[in-house]
Amino acid sequence: MWLLRQPCLAGFLLQMLEGRVPQSQAEADSGGLGAGGAGLALSPRLECSDAVSTHCNLCFLGSSNPPALASQVARTAGACHHFRLQREEEEAFASSQSSQGAQSLTFSKFEEKKTNEKTRKVTTVKKFFSASSRVGSKKEIQEAKAPSPSINRQTSIETDRVSKEFIEFLKTFHKTGQEIYKQTKLFLEGMHYKRDLSIEEQSECAQDFYHSVAERMQTRGKVPPERVEKIMDQIEKYIMTRLYKYVFCPETTDDEKKDLAIQKRIRALRWVTPQMLCVPVNEDVPEVSDMVVKAITDIIEMDSKRVPRDKLACITKCSKHIFNAIKITKNEPASADDFLPTLIYIVLKGNPPRLQSNIQYITRFCNPSRLMTGEDGYYFTNLCCAVAFIEKLDAQSLNLSQEDFDRYMSGQTSPRKQEAESWSPDACLGVKQMYKNLDLLSQLNERQERIMNEAKKLEKDLIDWTDGIAREVQDIVEKYPLEIKPPNQPLAAIDSENVENDKLPPPLQPQVYAG
Repeated sequence: MWLLRQPCLAGFLLQMLEGRVPQSQAEADSGGLGAGGAGLALSPRLECSDAVSTHCNLCFLGSSNPPALASQVARTAGACHHFRLQREEEEAFASSQSSQGAQSLTFSKFEEKKTNEKTRKVTTVKKFFSASSRVGSKKEIQEAKAPSPSINRQTSIETDRVSKEFIEFLKTFHKTGQEIYKQTKLFLEGMHYKRDLSIEEQSECAQDFYHSVAERMQTRGKVPPERVEKIMDQIEKYIMTRLYKYVFCPETTDDEKKDLAIQKRIRALRWVTPQMLCVPVNEDVPEVSDMVVKAITDIIEMDSKRVPRDKLACITKCSKHIFNAIKITKNEPASADDFLPTLIYIVLKGNPPRLQSNIQYITRFCNPSRLMTGEDGYYFTNLCCAVAFIEKLDAQSLNLSQEDFDRYMSGQTSPRKQEAESWSPDACLGVKQMYKNLDLLSQLNERQERIMNEAKKLEKDLIDWTDGIAREVQDIVEKYPLEIKPPNQPLAAIDSENVENDKLPPPLQPQVYAG
């Protein structure tokens, strides 16, 4: 019974698409079954080409897999309906071109609404039949996992726009432009077959292509260096717009893992104040505060760009806003020593999304001449240094004790913020300065106590080291004792060993004779 009812259900739904609901079961059966119930008879309004009509003539009774056959009927009916809608759209477009004024606009809107309604009905039927099948094919599963059509449509629109701009730009170079376009197309075709390679190997291919194109323009085309840079920028924009979704933060790398790690690190350092980093920026000044907000906006906007050069432009704009903020605060041009701490503070305050992925993407696929020279390369190098500093930031870098640093990192407490003093307008300036000095002395006293504690610890370490050395020496002496021998005895007289010296006669005494 289920096998005989499925064609009826298919015919009913196909008639529903045409806006004609059967009035009785007999009409539904006649719409679902053809002559003798052997084939699917399509409505006269569902006319297709001969090939499609032949494919639509399906046999239900001999099928061994009714759910799959029902799904095939739905897809075939949807295809027929799609062809008819396409013809109606073409006729509507021709009719709208021939008509004029408000009549044309109203008819166009009516046709668009009608087309959208019919497309929605076809989608409903397809979903109904696909749900009846138990196991979907691999192709259907892949189509279900495909990106949203709206996203693909937006990407296609942007790609088409960049392609048109690239072609219009190359038209001014005549023969050289044709050769460049041909080489670029060949490179993109080659990169299509190199997606299985590692991201480093793809980066080398892109860098080699940049180098070969620039060298060929300079040697063969005799193109001036200024125009070579402009052409290389357009080439980079064209190819990276097409390759962006394949080479930015690929799954084969750990870029996403690094992004999450640096974001977590920056969130943990949210308590860092400008005073700890020695940032020469006063955000109480409205103009300076606006510059800081613009700098944060630019560094965050970097992630929305697809071309490495555009990402570098965001970094450059952010850096220029930082220089302006320092200049307004100090009333003098900013130096490199002032710029880097301020850039670190901006990164900590903005916490840009996918920071590591953007840095790696620029390093891998940006035009090398832009990174090695110019202000873009300088600012990008400083951003890399700022990120490296944040990753290795410790208590010593902020002039804090390890205990305070650990408490701040764990969120147990936060550093005391310098609140504005609530002084009355007629308060004495000397009193204000006195309290400021007392606060400064209190801070110096705390620092002095930390220094004294460190000095005592160092003294204790030195004493322990001395005692340890003495013990080691004593152990060595005990293990290898030192024998001290007496000195050699002096030489004695010849007869000193004669024991019978007492029995010898006394020595002769000299005698004096009187003459």
